[in-house]
Amino acid sequence: MRTVGELLRQWRHRRRVSQLDLAIAADVSARHVSLVETGRSRPSAAMILRLAAQLDVPLRERNRLLLAAGFAPRYAERPLDREALPAAWDAVERVLRAHEPYPALAVDRRWNVVMSNRALAPFLAGVAPELLTPPINMVRLGLDPRGLAPHIVNLAQVRTLLRGRIARQLATAPDQELTALYEKFLAPRPEEEDQPVDSEIAIPMIFSFGGRELRLFSTTTTFGTPMDITLDEVSVESYYPADAESAAYFASPDAGVGTEAAAALVPELPSADR
Repeated sequence: MRTVGELLRQWRHRRRVSQLDLAIAADVSARHVSLVETGRSRPSAAMILRLAAQLDVPLRERNRLLLAAGFAPRYAERPLDREALPAAWDAVERVLRAHEPYPALAVDRRWNVVMSNRALAPFLAGVAPELLTPPINMVRLGLDPRGLAPHIVNLAQVRTLLRGRIARQLATAPDQELTALYEKFLAPRPEEEDQPVDSEIAIPMIFSFGGRELRLFSTTTTFGTPMDITLDEVSVESYYPADAESAAYFASPDAGVGTEAAAALVPELPSADR
């Protein structure tokens, strides 16, 4: 097991911060940072958390730092449900429901869906049932040939976008399971080149659905200053129409076609309408 000093040095190197810069940001001496990293000084729990905050260490990893130093974990990890985190559940539910008729979903750090709104269901109607067995993973769902991949017109561009995003996420907070997903679905291939996209707003996903092409771009929402590991790792992905034609589709009655059939395939998937 690595010492707290070794873990802190690893995070400092990952953030590309010098001992002096970290010391200035944390209002301590550079010598003290050096002593902590080399194990010649045992830091207090407060000092560990101060240094971790300046290094933007995820809450899950801050607990690991505390344990390595012999302290109890500081941050709880509760499921995102009405019993454990009622206020957070209600907040996510409101955001997802308010976003209808456009699709939105909440995902965890591994891109597993923890909640969705009803507008997502029609997009799942043709997906292989095995991909809809919880936990439903959005990377696998989007890029597997049995999932949404055949319907994404600009799949290479979407892969490029997602590759960069998850690579940055892994650089910030390494995770073995997410790394395995990256290697399976997103690792660069010799025959594939990253696809540039010209867009005035954001890179759209062009989706062939219902006999027409829908252009969607996404935004990401996270909890501010979370004190729970689950909330620290949850984000809401909201999709918006990127052109007038796509907006008109979602405003039409046809947008709801297939909702009941698709919802029946994923009865365990938490939905904002429950």
